[in-house]
Amino acid sequence: MTALNEAQLLDAAGGLAELLVDAVMGGASVGFLAPLDRTTATAWWQERAAAVADGRLAVWAAHDGGRIVGTVGLAFPDKPNSGHRAELVKLMVHRDARGRGLGRSLLTTAEDAAICAGVTLLHLDTETDSPAEHLYGSAGWTRAGVIPDYAASPYGVLRPTTIYYKHL
Repeated sequence: MTALNEAQLLDAAGGLAELLVDAVMGGASVGFLAPLDRTTATAWWQERAAAVADGRLAVWAAHDGGRIVGTVGLAFPDKPNSGHRAELVKLMVHRDARGRGLGRSLLTTAEDAAICAGVTLLHLDTETDSPAEHLYGSAGWTRAGVIPDYAASPYGVLRPTTIYYKHL
């Protein structure tokens, strides 16, 4: 796992974009509608560089043979009363790299980094009944509840989302 600074994120934006496009085309609800083109995905990642530079976002990338096959991020809030928490964001594993423990490794990397940053509470949201729910449950995350019709799937169907949290 490689923690990306601002320059590294900009350099990796193309590879991160390919991963994001793969996730969306595979049906992952990660904020985008299909079809997602590489140009739009690259621009989205490039826009994250400022947040990485000022410490509001931390991003890690997993590589396999020079190709980015996974990523995870931590978004840190900017409010004075929330410095103890962070949101786990954009945990993605390329479809052809799944089933090898990479998702768990990315999750552990983010959790360990959160602890090092003094974070005591993590939270996330994920599509209800998605494969990710098994990962979070088996990694000790607590299901807080479900919000119906929270976000559209990549194909435009409104789906519920499940909120999880974990005390560190």
